[in-house]
Amino acid sequence: MNLVVDTEAMLDRLEQTALDEIVEGEARPLVARLATLLRGHSHRYYVLDAPVIADAEYDRLFRALQTLEARFPDLAAPDSPTRRVGGEALDAFSKVRHPVPLLSLANAFDGDELRAWYERARRGLAGRFGDVTPALVVEPKIDGLALALTYADGRLARGATRGNGRVGEDVTEHVKTIRAIPLRMAPPAVPASAPTTLFDTVGDATSAPARIEVRGEAYLAKSTFERLNDALVEEGGKPFANPRNAAAGSLRQLDPQVTAARGLRFFAYGVGPVEGEEPPTQYETLGWLRRLGFPTNEHIRRCENIDDVIRYCNEWEARRDELDYEIDGVVVKIDRREYQDELGAVANAPRWAIAYKFAAREATTRLLDIALNVGRTGVIKPLAILEPVGIGGVTVSKATLHNADYITGRDIRIGDRVIVKRAGDVIPQVVGPVESARTGEEQPWTMPPDCPACGEPIVRLEGDADFYCVSAVCPAQTKRLLEHYASRGAMDIVGLGEKVAVQLVEAGLVHTLDDLYRLRAEDLLGLDGFKEKKVENLLRGIATSKRRPLRALLFGLGIRFVGATVAALLVEHHDSLAALAAATPDELEAINGIGPETARGVVEWFAHAPNRATVEALRELGVNTERLPEEPVAAEPQGPLAGRTFVLTGTLPTLTREAAKAKILAAGGSVTGSVSAKTDFVVAGDSAGSKLQKAQALGVRILDEADLLALFTT
Repeated sequence: MNLVVDTEAMLDRLEQTALDEIVEGEARPLVARLATLLRGHSHRYYVLDAPVIADAEYDRLFRALQTLEARFPDLAAPDSPTRRVGGEALDAFSKVRHPVPLLSLANAFDGDELRAWYERARRGLAGRFGDVTPALVVEPKIDGLALALTYADGRLARGATRGNGRVGEDVTEHVKTIRAIPLRMAPPAVPASAPTTLFDTVGDATSAPARIEVRGEAYLAKSTFERLNDALVEEGGKPFANPRNAAAGSLRQLDPQVTAARGLRFFAYGVGPVEGEEPPTQYETLGWLRRLGFPTNEHIRRCENIDDVIRYCNEWEARRDELDYEIDGVVVKIDRREYQDELGAVANAPRWAIAYKFAAREATTRLLDIALNVGRTGVIKPLAILEPVGIGGVTVSKATLHNADYITGRDIRIGDRVIVKRAGDVIPQVVGPVESARTGEEQPWTMPPDCPACGEPIVRLEGDADFYCVSAVCPAQTKRLLEHYASRGAMDIVGLGEKVAVQLVEAGLVHTLDDLYRLRAEDLLGLDGFKEKKVENLLRGIATSKRRPLRALLFGLGIRFVGATVAALLVEHHDSLAALAAATPDELEAINGIGPETARGVVEWFAHAPNRATVEALRELGVNTERLPEEPVAAEPQGPLAGRTFVLTGTLPTLTREAAKAKILAAGGSVTGSVSAKTDFVVAGDSAGSKLQKAQALGVRILDEADLLALFTT
């Protein structure tokens, strides 16, 4: 069986089949085939950590099987994927039988399905409790790996994965490396002045129960995941496709020290068996766990009705990108435990809980080609040309591939079946290839030596991930730069948008920005769509732009790393482009808010002769290149450290780097990123590196944290 090919065929068939009209004779082989495919995908997802389809595609197969089994109950096998939870335990770890199964959750995909689930729960409670409207607890559904943590006499005795829900893997030694998981249960110390919530007060946590199983999710933060993948690529390894796979792979390392280095985190979301009394509600249980020292999600809420739940789900579907961890939905639970006990469970899921799943943001499709896009600063970005695929209601045919290292590090090839992710409003990105779907016809890709727009050789700066075209007459750069230069935040030239910018460059009328101010009416009248009124308006807009503030011109020049905010900051400290062109990297870094990359970008831009020529030509043509009286000027630094320049290196005992910098700036000093003969002090902490060595070689005075703090009082 070719899992990928057979799955594609099944998904196509489901698109064309009305499951509510199918007869039993047709349903029997379809049920068997769906079950086989789902078992294959479950094995790859839960056991091998190498899925070959997106979650949304798996959900379509699963829901189709659920629908058919509901219509034809006799076709539902005892070992159907709809009655199982996850995959089997890995042989590399000893097996653990859970005393109470870790069930999975049924899914709802919209508000109507949530309401239907809630009404079923109310009907299920009516016989014993009457017409009740039970309160609910909601929390983000973390996309990680479920764990069951057993504590005996308050100490961690065992950590196990979910496995198939009944039998998991013993990962106790690995769990011990996760700092968020307490080795011994104890209420955290809360300062008397700290604000309290219900979580800080509910539940009696004065002593730990004799034995308890705490259930939760191990996960990897997005920021940690990105650093891990960068490190893997740098070491020649293969990056993980997503944080969930990275979390699972990290816990399943044979060496717990590797797990410890990965930076896994944990959220507790409930309990299994407990010896002794436990709180009567889910919300109080979470507060109880928090008081026993377990991390719980800060966005947990208790809702009085299903309408509030639906609003919560909609809110977090829109806000999911604000979090530093992946969520793929919201978990909804009936709050009262006695209600939960009454409702019970079906074969593989509780009736008292459900997962609201967000719209899919991943899919698999074919990578048809890799194109190159030349930006206004000359950066060359690879772009994936895809077989069109629907993701979250949008048809995607192009996606970013970031840079050449991203492609080679993930071994992405033309012709590959690839996983494509669409996160929020940003451009879709290719996550990685589905290597198991390869046929041998896929073609590796390398960055070509020449610019696709002008044919000039491209370069890669030392330490930079990107390639650049540095030609001053590259038409692709000129088109984009001209459009940017005329934009509202820059020179605000009405009538000069993308289409007109392309026309002006392709007609040979504009090669550099100063050519814009040499345009005449007779030059424009020959262009498609240009009549006298349009020509008059454009020339008036160009003439008006000459009086724009210096910060607008600086932003419009398209210098790398110089956005509108940075441009305004630079103008506060420099009264003309000529003054800015003469600035050194150290002088620029001394400005609060200007980092080394920005400083280097500005210096390198002005060091390029064609750029200096453009600036001079703009000045001669009447464009304002000096700070206007109404533009703000940076105040002279005041304080005990005024005029002193500092460099920070290493880790300080109590101050973070940001806190130390803020103190220095508040006292009138400046902080730069590199050591030079002009540096007054180097503040060195633990693990100080080359900056400390350079300071010693130059005879720059070296301070520790205590020395630095003493300066503020002298």
